[in-house]
Amino acid sequence: MLFFIGLFIVFGSVLYGYVMSHGNLLALWQPFEILIICGAAFGAFLLGNPLHVVITCFKMIPQIIMGSKVNKAMYMDVLGLVYDILNKARREGIMAIEADVESPSSSALFSRYPAIQSNEELAHFIADYFRIIAAGNLTSFELESLMDQEIDARLHELELPGNAVSKVADGLPGFGIVAAVLGIVITMGAIDGEIAEIGNHVAAALVGTFSGVFLAYGVVAPVATVMRHLAEEEIKLYEAVKSCVIASLNGLPPQLAVEFGRKSLFTHGRPSFNEVESKVRGR
Repeated sequence: MLFFIGLFIVFGSVLYGYVMSHGNLLALWQPFEILIICGAAFGAFLLGNPLHVVITCFKMIPQIIMGSKVNKAMYMDVLGLVYDILNKARREGIMAIEADVESPSSSALFSRYPAIQSNEELAHFIADYFRIIAAGNLTSFELESLMDQEIDARLHELELPGNAVSKVADGLPGFGIVAAVLGIVITMGAIDGEIAEIGNHVAAALVGTFSGVFLAYGVVAPVATVMRHLAEEEIKLYEAVKSCVIASLNGLPPQLAVEFGRKSLFTHGRPSFNEVESKVRGR
């Protein structure tokens, strides 16, 4: 909803201010200028990014429009799943969770949390470290260092789409200038024509500059910022898992270990202590 409200305000304020200043809206309709700017920007986007980044950018469109899938319910699911694994390992032994962490897609524990199970990267992140705990004898410091390395790599990966779109925003004003220069070239070719015709050509060229700057700072740059926020929110899930696992390795019982994970979450979506306690007790 905020996406559409923001878009409406950006376009509405600029166009309404232009019209109230006695501007002619039809003069802004220069489809070939838009084609030059948007086409060149999209081509540069494809040229400068690997295929998986391009695909990820398009996959993120629903989240950009509708909001992040990482919310309080997702936080509760992550904490609940980690608690279930820790509790099962404590009551039945660490080897009891081997089947669950070997195949998260068919695990009875993971199937209780379909939102996590459908997020393959997160599900395998959780499963891999419990598999390491079950198979090895790493200290909490060694495991924390390993988890930090993977979280840093994952954050870099999650930030790639936002950085790619941000580069497009940086380039759009330049492509606007390209369109404007081409418009001036056309104007020079008609320099011996009517004054009104020359004025129309100059106006069309200036619309190119306007369009490039407007699209860059009014649309594309804010979208890139949203994509960075989405990356930061998702990486918090990984950090919460890390906090829970390390707290457990340091000897804390599952309920207290989960509290360490809860405290690492952003406050705007963080479940309360009582909410988490009710969920895990319900299990």
